[in-house]
Amino acid sequence: MKSLFRFLTFMFTVGLAFANPSKLSKDLTRKDPTALVNAIVQFKQVPSELQHQKVKDKGGVLRSKLDVIKGAQYSLPASALETLMGDPDVVYITPDRPVAASLNYGEPAVNGNISLQYGWDGTGVGIAVIDSGITDHPDLKVPKSSKSRIVYRQSFIPGGTDDAFEHGTHIAGILAGNGANSSGPQYTATFKGIAPNARLINLRVLDENGQGQDSTVIQAIQEAISLKDTYNIRVINLSLGRPVFESYTLDPLCQAVEAAWQAGIVVVVAAGNNGRDDSLGTNGYATITAPGNDPYVITVGAMKTMGTATRGDDLIASYSSKGPSFIDHIVKPDIVAPGNRIISLLADRSQLEQGYAENLVALSYYTVGSSSNSSTSYYKLSGTSMATPMVSGAAALLLQQNPSLTPDQVKARLMKAASKNFPASSIATDPATGVSYTSQYDIFTIGAGYLDTWAALNNTDLASGSALSPTAMYDSETGTVYVLSDSSAIWGISPVWEYSIIWGNSVFATKRSAVWGNSAPWGNSTTEGFNTIWATKRSAVWGNSSSAESLKVTIRGEN
Repeated sequence: MKSLFRFLTFMFTVGLAFANPSKLSKDLTRKDPTALVNAIVQFKQVPSELQHQKVKDKGGVLRSKLDVIKGAQYSLPASALETLMGDPDVVYITPDRPVAASLNYGEPAVNGNISLQYGWDGTGVGIAVIDSGITDHPDLKVPKSSKSRIVYRQSFIPGGTDDAFEHGTHIAGILAGNGANSSGPQYTATFKGIAPNARLINLRVLDENGQGQDSTVIQAIQEAISLKDTYNIRVINLSLGRPVFESYTLDPLCQAVEAAWQAGIVVVVAAGNNGRDDSLGTNGYATITAPGNDPYVITVGAMKTMGTATRGDDLIASYSSKGPSFIDHIVKPDIVAPGNRIISLLADRSQLEQGYAENLVALSYYTVGSSSNSSTSYYKLSGTSMATPMVSGAAALLLQQNPSLTPDQVKARLMKAASKNFPASSIATDPATGVSYTSQYDIFTIGAGYLDTWAALNNTDLASGSALSPTAMYDSETGTVYVLSDSSAIWGISPVWEYSIIWGNSVFATKRSAVWGNSAPWGNSTTEGFNTIWATKRSAVWGNSSSAESLKVTIRGEN
């Protein structure tokens, strides 16, 4: 228990150290002055041609305009960075960092099947899938028609908009697959998405290996905002991420998702798959990836359905990244949803299909009297990537039901309606290695609870303020971690949105909203995981968060 409090002090000391960085991100400070770097420069206002010319005069080349974050992507000599830092119009400079995909009973587990019975299917709502592309599939067509529900396609990387990786197509199926290729008397199971009649906007940013860059993701977000009214884009799904390098207030990827949120688009982001990572001595805590660390967005962790349609036996996936967020200590994830061994659409001849044939679904699994041959329509994947579209689909249903809802109202309603019934802890075993992992069901592991689509559709509460995820703070006098009150957020202001209602009565112990420590339910009873998060031990690795991986494509489920 003492180590719990030691890490408390350490975590917040680290946060203060990062609170006032220079205009240059830490991962750009040691570049060879003669080297060319691809950098994203954020300005105080949308850069003019004069600003672009200043960079060109220093040997830079404009690669893409990122007006949505008042910035641009340039290729320029590292020697020019110091001069740029002296420009009073420059706010912050970062590398164009790599991002990666955050790699069936999911629909019944979140009560999506009940929603469909009452006609909530996402009709009229546009969902932008910023991912590895979407390959045309019968389950993504208008019923009894050859017309695709993918209403717009654009690639921000070389190549077409088809999915060469088998990630974006899988995501699209969880979001909006209508089960066309598994419907009929010969099928024993139908694989249907949460919002099976929603429109899809295919914005490809990841290559055949599931890799991309900050700049392409930002361009795609910028495009989604510009197309919002044309295709009624109300939701953006980001099943991708990368390590956190600086505060979300400076991170260009976070600034882009905030711009979409302010434009009236619900942004749903994967938490990351680093929940088993103990390389920093945190037992997987503080591993939320960017832009899931941003307090505006809905950040999603992954649950396991345990192979049943009922919710009662579901458990957290041990690989699901846990909060609080690195540097800013934002309470994340916001919500959890099924993400383990989820069956969805197959992009034929994709990289994952060829590399992981064991994830192919046998025809006998869902077809009467069929052989054990593999399906050419469906594939199985695990990760917070798969949990994210569950929540994006639920958001689409809420917006179909009430188009006037704001992103904050959607987020608040989903979190309030989420199920709060969990065990105190659970143990999972990796089937490949035999290693077991213990998970605690605290606020930084399961957030506000388990997605319940039907409960959210039956909730009529309307938040009147922001739904920014709160910040966790450490009180050295009492030895507790508590949620910082924020007058700009709805949490705690009204009895309808009290902390204990949103995150569950078992999470908070005092009027000061303690969530950890001697007076909180997760205090002395907790011997694993969080007890190392708040230590005083200094470690250089905390200044090098790039050591964390943002993608585990080999995750294929756990016991």
